[in-house]
Amino acid sequence: MTANATPAAPLAGAVVRGVGDTTAVRVALDRLRAAGCEVVAEGGRPPASAPAGRVELLATTAGEPDDSSCDLTWAPPGSTVEPEDERDVQALCGLAHLHGRSLGGARYLPVDYASVCAGVLASQAVMAAATSGPVRSTVSVTGAALTAVAPHVAEAAASADGPPARGGGPRPPFRSAEGTVFEIETLDAEAWLRFWTRLGAPAAAVASGWPPFQRRFATAVCPLPGELAATLAATPYERVRATALDTGVGVVALRPPGPATEPGPDSPWRLRGLGGPDARSPRAHRVGAPLAGVRVVEITNRIQGPLAGLLLSYLGADVVRIEPPGGDPMRGVPPLAHGVSARFTALNRGKGAVEADLKSPEGREAAADLAARADVLLYNWPPGRAERFGLGTDDLAERAPGLVHVHVDGWVHEGPDAPAPATDYLVQAHGGLAHLWAAGGEPPAPSLFTVTDVLGGMIAAEAVTAALALRTRAGTGVKARTGLVDAARLLRGVGVGARNRGPSALLPVEDLRHVVDLFPDSFTDVDGIAHARSPWAFAPSEVARR
Repeated sequence: MTANATPAAPLAGAVVRGVGDTTAVRVALDRLRAAGCEVVAEGGRPPASAPAGRVELLATTAGEPDDSSCDLTWAPPGSTVEPEDERDVQALCGLAHLHGRSLGGARYLPVDYASVCAGVLASQAVMAAATSGPVRSTVSVTGAALTAVAPHVAEAAASADGPPARGGGPRPPFRSAEGTVFEIETLDAEAWLRFWTRLGAPAAAVASGWPPFQRRFATAVCPLPGELAATLAATPYERVRATALDTGVGVVALRPPGPATEPGPDSPWRLRGLGGPDARSPRAHRVGAPLAGVRVVEITNRIQGPLAGLLLSYLGADVVRIEPPGGDPMRGVPPLAHGVSARFTALNRGKGAVEADLKSPEGREAAADLAARADVLLYNWPPGRAERFGLGTDDLAERAPGLVHVHVDGWVHEGPDAPAPATDYLVQAHGGLAHLWAAGGEPPAPSLFTVTDVLGGMIAAEAVTAALALRTRAGTGVKARTGLVDAARLLRGVGVGARNRGPSALLPVEDLRHVVDLFPDSFTDVDGIAHARSPWAFAPSEVARR
């Protein structure tokens, strides 16, 4: 399968306008500009109905008039609580609490994180409307933040033990004998044991340190035994690094942010059209669901990929997960609600699921058949695994020439020199975010709230809408690829914002269960647990596309 000659600009010819000079509007316009849109105006005073701004699609890729728009608000529709800026949103939705939980108290993310997320969600809504028909949508900065913290809120609601303890001991990153600051990562308990044993750490500390280290993605705390930090503090960095490589553990030194203008990929989603015609006819638009009729096969785990699939289901797509025999192991991670992990449900509710053993020929054939009958194949494997399972672009070219392949990755091609897992905290360390968070004389450290996993999931869903738009325009299948590094680059590009504003007049939420009390209409009950609703609200446009 060869690259199509059609330029990978899915919305070339479309015209958009932004109203309001806010971070969310600027991010949305930048994303739509990268998709090929002409931006005819930006800035100005936002309307009272959309105090955080508005993005309007004025003309389609064919130059026809359009009436699609996305209103950006601070509060979700019908809310009796009225946050007025980024600091208010971070305080009320638990972002400040999660970012500071391991440090003993709330800390505001010093970038407009919730607004950046809202901007990416707004661009998705406009791109989805560009391929489905005129739709008016609303997304709130609060709704974006609630989507980001939803697994933590669900876990808090399902936990009988209450919130995790604060701080309580040394936490990553670590410091070597000569002062190099670095993060370590492994998802394998045996690799953890080999690494620390080789370095001479006490066996009891190694054993007691694994559970909090393994759970830090879920708890946003990582109190480790002091003996582990002391072991690394007495060891030269090169020995730590060599031991890590030899035992299968990732080690990445913290890097300061590079220039805000450092080059990135030509497209935020690395789109390319694939050779071969797409015989599928355009799908009918259904009011209120821009991706209604779109079928997505999702093979993902952890946060980034499942969140992308969840957002696509909110946009109306029919999402089916392929899981290993016995189901995704994350289904059994406590706390449970009706036998299923509350965190898993927060990221996967509303999706179908089938089991297939991709290590067997029968399982690979079943997965390929399911993918061939879909519109989108979404996966977050390391490079090369899709091809090994017979699910690469060339493998499915004949059976599904119009398929959209979306590879959700971590490093893409921008990782450290030595092999390292492409996970959130290592990306924060290598991508300069650890330094970006440092404030008030505190040393640089990755946030234990998974900032790139969450934003990376939103960007991955955005990649799907961009790829579908390109498929509509080019009439062929499309390959897209995104990574956690793209989330880090976007946050670096926005830079420090919230830090330069005064503190919120609102007290930060300290118990995530109270977030549900503040925004009850933004949650729905599933098996007795509160789960965040879709961040978007859709309404029919007043002008039908000609």
